[in-house]
Amino acid sequence: MGAFVGRLKARARRLLQRPGSADLSRYEPLVRQAGAREQWAQGLSDEELTEAAGALRESAGGRFGDRDLVELCALGREAARRALDERPYDVQLLGTLGLLTGHVVEMATGEGKTLAGALAAAGYALRGERVHVLSVNDYLARRDAEWMAPVYALLGVSVAWVGQSSTREERRRAYAADVTYGAVSEIGFDLLRDRLCTDVAELVLPEPGVALIDEADSVLVDEARVPLVLAGSAGEVEADRAVSEVVRRLRAEVHYEIDDNRRSVYLTGAGAEAVEAALGGIDLYSDEHAGRLAAVNVALHAHALLRRDVDYIVRDGRVQLISESRGRVARLQRWPDGLQAAVEVKESLPVSRGGEVLDSITVQALVGRYPRVCGMTGTAVAVAEQLREFYGLEAAVIPPNRPCIRVDEPDRVFASVADKEAALVAEVAEVHATGRPVLVGTLDVAESERLARKLTAAGVENVVVLNARNDAEEAAVVAEAGALGAVTVSTQMAGRGTDIRLGGANGADHDEVAALGGLYVVGSGRYPSSRLDNQLRGRAGRQGDPGGSVFFSSMRDELVTGYAPDAEVPGEVADNGEVTGANVAAVVDFAQRVAEGVNLETHRDTWRYSKLVEHQREVLLEYRGRVLREDVAVRLLEQRCAERWADLTEGVGEQEAARVARLVLLHHLDRGWTEHLEFLTDLREGIHLRALAREDPLDEFHRAAIPAFKRIVDQARDQTVETVEKLEWDESGVDLAAVGIRRPSATWTYLVHDNPVGSEQDRVMKWLRSKVASAERSWLRR
Repeated sequence: MGAFVGRLKARARRLLQRPGSADLSRYEPLVRQAGAREQWAQGLSDEELTEAAGALRESAGGRFGDRDLVELCALGREAARRALDERPYDVQLLGTLGLLTGHVVEMATGEGKTLAGALAAAGYALRGERVHVLSVNDYLARRDAEWMAPVYALLGVSVAWVGQSSTREERRRAYAADVTYGAVSEIGFDLLRDRLCTDVAELVLPEPGVALIDEADSVLVDEARVPLVLAGSAGEVEADRAVSEVVRRLRAEVHYEIDDNRRSVYLTGAGAEAVEAALGGIDLYSDEHAGRLAAVNVALHAHALLRRDVDYIVRDGRVQLISESRGRVARLQRWPDGLQAAVEVKESLPVSRGGEVLDSITVQALVGRYPRVCGMTGTAVAVAEQLREFYGLEAAVIPPNRPCIRVDEPDRVFASVADKEAALVAEVAEVHATGRPVLVGTLDVAESERLARKLTAAGVENVVVLNARNDAEEAAVVAEAGALGAVTVSTQMAGRGTDIRLGGANGADHDEVAALGGLYVVGSGRYPSSRLDNQLRGRAGRQGDPGGSVFFSSMRDELVTGYAPDAEVPGEVADNGEVTGANVAAVVDFAQRVAEGVNLETHRDTWRYSKLVEHQREVLLEYRGRVLREDVAVRLLEQRCAERWADLTEGVGEQEAARVARLVLLHHLDRGWTEHLEFLTDLREGIHLRALAREDPLDEFHRAAIPAFKRIVDQARDQTVETVEKLEWDESGVDLAAVGIRRPSATWTYLVHDNPVGSEQDRVMKWLRSKVASAERSWLRR
């Protein structure tokens, strides 16, 4: 009875400490039983260990009972000990069991998520399921696959990885393995490319099985707002350089105004008049010059809202976007063609090629294809409600192997950014003088480089900077951030994937650094998400080591001015600019909560609109799959143009005629989908105006999108018949190009911000302001 009461108390305490998290306590006895089997596993030879895992595969029958889970944990622990010289802790095995039961497990930085994930992936594979381990980037996918390969080998499980440089054959071989590691974008792009294949032999991806997601909060929440896109060549994008030069001369608050959270910019009346005069006295708001108005708006967005070294960097003669959630170059990410071209013109760079969108998919839809999903991260509970709402996943907290003794100091808030940075530099210099390693987390590239210069000027030696300019060096830089006397200035630390060990990579000075208090983390401002704050804090205090953290904020930080613009300084201001008072931190907390709410609504908005599109795509793909694998096109032509079909069959043979019919029908289906996507894009751009008539924009979107979709297949069939009627052939074959049947001469993939020019409300307000400005000028001209 006493033990039962003790378990109830422990469970109540856990729920109070971690509300919204799942309870894994029922699996704790299995971990203890695995410990009891440890001596048995150690007595096995390598061959016997592999055979024991193979027997588990044969006996599982697609399901694991408790006994199988105990056996897996015992064998997995021994495999890791032999292959990596690392014995998984009990809490790591608990994390493995959490993953095997379909949870998103929260494990603190340095607690061994990678190994726990590998054992879970091996468990799914031994259960007879194909596993994709989805990572945030190519580097981590390759590193983890190669790092864990010896463990998989001992368990008799094959492993491989895919990356941007992988060829089609390399991808096909990688996906044939039991476990495949890959960046979520790469696996998504392979799916998009498969969707346009015209021959079954070209397909790369197998049917989905299990998705095990590393850095799950980043992938499932942050990346979920950014669709993956497959584009086809469509000529060069025209950028209006004259408009760009005109916009470049406009002045803020005179010719244009920016809203408080920097999501929207619009011309004032004076600005519109200046632009019209510079462009030859045109009426910018007339139907005749609607294209010029659009070009002005895009150029204004590029000049006023997108900042070099904050939103993007210029490197190797190209504009490269910076991931807001990770502070690194988003290598495949770009804005829509017009905005991308406007930024390139702004930076006096050649305009990159444009293209039409052939297909796209959201991360949420990609993950939704997998029958089983699980994940791991250091900050799952913070997004537990979103994981439940959007994915039906439950978060589970794994306790640390050793209690965290990191000291998190209260935020220090200053009246101005200059005051904040001066105090931060003084703090870092003082701590550095003792030899204690310091990690400074910054908000963007420009800030990281500015603070590094100020630290150097203050006498801090050997400051190392890690940002989007040198992210290829991140593993080496992060590994040494805990060395004696190290000072590292970095952009966002989430998803860096490398632990910071006290004393450096080899831990040579561990004890000396620990005696100084361990790694000291200093944030130069709060991020738009508390999860990112915690990711930075979590770099200190790993595995029971000492550590500390503090955040420096100001009342003029963009987080506060953008999301709490009316906030007043809530307290006394000291001589050094520091604000003291009981409610100081509450202002920053409030701004952060508003920012989190805005991002959540963007996620919801993306999913509301994309859910219908994804459903339509699945319906079309089902029909396309039958066209690809069956004689659907042949039967169509036999029914609709039997005489012409007979001529074609006689002229080129049944096999070639069937291939031609398939290619023609697939071309028109894919063309119809591309045009449908263009229609939906235009529809959504204008649908916000329905709100002015008190109509629900989403309902109106559905009302227009559904009948348009229903016409695609019938139109493709009609067009196929018309095309075959026009076909010509000779002894060399059928000339498909003569009737316009050709695949894009080039395709490429990228991610695109789904909402680059603001929310629905932003666009409504921008439209209203433009109409008001137009009316004012019309009245003045009378």
